[in-house]
Amino acid sequence: MAEVAASPELPDAATPDSGFEPPRHVAIIMDGNGRWAAERGLPRSEGHRRGVEALRRAVRAVGEMGIKILTIYSFSSENWSRPVTEIRDLMGLLRRFIRNDLAELHQSNVRVRVIGERDDLEPEIRRLLEEAEELTRNNDGMLLVVAFNYGGRQEIARAARRVADEIAAGKLSPSDITADVIGRHLDAPDLPDPDLMIRTSGEQRLSNFLLWQSAYSELVFVPTYWPDFDRTTLANAIAEYRRRERRFGGLNARGGA
Repeated sequence: MAEVAASPELPDAATPDSGFEPPRHVAIIMDGNGRWAAERGLPRSEGHRRGVEALRRAVRAVGEMGIKILTIYSFSSENWSRPVTEIRDLMGLLRRFIRNDLAELHQSNVRVRVIGERDDLEPEIRRLLEEAEELTRNNDGMLLVVAFNYGGRQEIARAARRVADEIAAGKLSPSDITADVIGRHLDAPDLPDPDLMIRTSGEQRLSNFLLWQSAYSELVFVPTYWPDFDRTTLANAIAEYRRRERRFGGLNARGGA
């Protein structure tokens, strides 16, 4: 799983008029805000602020490329262990993003959906997330899935508890448990799995993001720090996806593994 370097020739392969069907669902691990800031002698908060600008660019580019679903890893369950000041800055950016950008997303027919654990969130943060979902609920354009206070292992554990509750209620028996049954109890069981998973900053791991759903996703790691992510970076990643042969555990056209 080699990194994808920037190349001026690749973006044309992923433009809407190229005849190429884009991936239906793209998921992004937005990584590198802190390192971007450190290399420039700036505070981490500035890296996060510039990361929000990159998110705006990404949402716009995804919509223009005809991708139907974008899932972003905005705040993980493990991020709460960061310094209190950084968490305060991140929550402030979330508030400003929803208050300043939600109207534009709504006007652009984007539907917002949030996955992750909400029960232990501050009431104000929870209300903001619910406001974003409610305002855009009837939109039928691109779907923006925000993974907030999210962890893949924790999501699977929640699904297991839901299945256990149904067994306790007599609605299921242990012999009924299959991968499909567990999948139907995840946070967003109606959504297709990501076709393409992108991680920025050069790190090559999933960091507890969509562990169940990414079983057959194509993984593309780019060296670009998230604040520098733009349409060209996205197009390069999609061009790499285009070169892949997806077999889902089966054989390729030549009979190989």
